[in-house]
Amino acid sequence: MSGYLGSFQHQIDEKGRLSLPAQFRRERGEQALVLVHVFPDSLTLYPEDTWAGVQEKLREAMRGSATSRAWALRLTANTVVAEPDKQGRILVPQRMQDAVGITGAALVVGAIDRIEIWNPERFTAVTAPAEQSDDITLKVFG
Repeated sequence: MSGYLGSFQHQIDEKGRLSLPAQFRRERGEQALVLVHVFPDSLTLYPEDTWAGVQEKLREAMRGSATSRAWALRLTANTVVAEPDKQGRILVPQRMQDAVGITGAALVVGAIDRIEIWNPERFTAVTAPAEQSDDITLKVFG
């Protein structure tokens, strides 16, 4: 089966390292990962093949307007390549942890073609109000 699925709670150690779940390490294979802060409440890890598509969209956005260019530059300036070490840990810079309120515990969530890293309480608060919609359920699973 391919794709990142499930959620796992892990601790970020005192050096800022986060262990990726074994299932996610297997799914990534030998691909590099790109860590970016796009959404207000989470960090996103893109495998390099998925990031290639995002990067192309960023190039197009940078050509669109001065405002889009400034936004894309701010985003890419705070993006890092996160190469797992032999224990499957990645370094999550302190500035990124602070931006999404991670203080030790982190929820590592599979989001099909990418991985999201959340403060566990924020994840619950953001996703709890989402009610199941029959329209969406039928569209996806029907």
